[in-house]
Amino acid sequence: MSWFESIVLGLVQGLTEFLPISSSAHLRLAAVAGGWEDPGAAFTAVCQIGTELAVLIYFRKDIARILSAWFRSLTDRSVRSDPDARMGWLVIIGSIPIGVLGLTLQDAIEGPFRDLRLIAVNLIVLGVILGVADRMAARDSGGGRHRAVRVRKDLDQLTVRDGLLFGLAQAMALVPGVSRSGATITGGLFLGYRREAAARYSFLLAIPAVLASGAYELTEIGGEDTHVSWGPTILATLIAFLVGYAIIAWFMRWISTRSFMPFVWYRIGVGVVLLLLIWFGVVEPNAGEDFGTPAEVTTEG
Repeated sequence: MSWFESIVLGLVQGLTEFLPISSSAHLRLAAVAGGWEDPGAAFTAVCQIGTELAVLIYFRKDIARILSAWFRSLTDRSVRSDPDARMGWLVIIGSIPIGVLGLTLQDAIEGPFRDLRLIAVNLIVLGVILGVADRMAARDSGGGRHRAVRVRKDLDQLTVRDGLLFGLAQAMALVPGVSRSGATITGGLFLGYRREAAARYSFLLAIPAVLASGAYELTEIGGEDTHVSWGPTILATLIAFLVGYAIIAWFMRWISTRSFMPFVWYRIGVGVVLLLLIWFGVVEPNAGEDFGTPAEVTTEG
C-alpha cells in the first residue's frame, strides 16, 4: 500500500464511519475505483481504531461517568440501579453478539463477504429498511390528523432485551455494505427510540467491538503475506481520527433536527450504480480480491 492510498483510505474511513452508509464498503469501493488491491478486513479493523478514538474523546464525559458507576456497581449493590451503571452493563451485553459472530464468521468476513455484488445488495436493502424506520420515527414525532404524537424512548429506558437486540443489529455490520451505525440506529428506531438516543447508544456500543477487533487484527499488519505495512496504516488511522471527530460532531447535530433520508437515497443510488457496473462488466465482483498478497507473488489462472 502506498502513502497516497493510505491518505485516501484514511479520509474515506473518517468520512464514512459514523454515517449510516458503511465505511467498510466505501474502503472497498475506494480501492476498486483507484485500481488498488482490496485493503482487506485487517486494515479496515485497525483503521477503525482511529475513528473509535474520536468517539472516546467526543463522549469522554459520558464514558468516564459510565465507567465510574460500573466499577462501583461491582462492589456496591445500591449503585446497580444507577442509569450509568446500567448503561455499562448494557454495553457489555450488547457487545456479545458481534463478538461471538465475529469469531465464528472470520473466514467469511475476510473473503466471500467482500464480494461487490453482496456489498451492493446490502447497501440497497439496508437503505430501504433504514428509510422505513426513519419514516416511522417521523410519523411518531409529528402525529397526524387522526393520530396523536407518540413519545419515543430515551436511553434511560433501555432494557436488557433492547440492549441485546441493539447488539444483534450491530452484528449485521460484519458484512460490508450494512454499516455499523446504520444497522444499530435502524434497530433502535424500530424499537421505538429517538434518533439521537439510537445514535448515541450505537456509538457507545461500538467501542468494545471496534477496539477488540482492531487489537485482534494488529498482528496481520506488516506481515510477509500482506501488502499493507505499518507506516501507511498508522497514517490512515491518524487521518481517520481527525476527520472522524469532525464528522461525529456534525452528525450528532444533524440528526437532532433532520431525518436519515439523504443517507437512504445515497445508499440506494450507490448500490444501484455498482450493480449496473458489475452487470455491464465494467467492474469485476471480486476486483482486487488478492488483498494481502504481494503483487510480485500473485498468480493468475
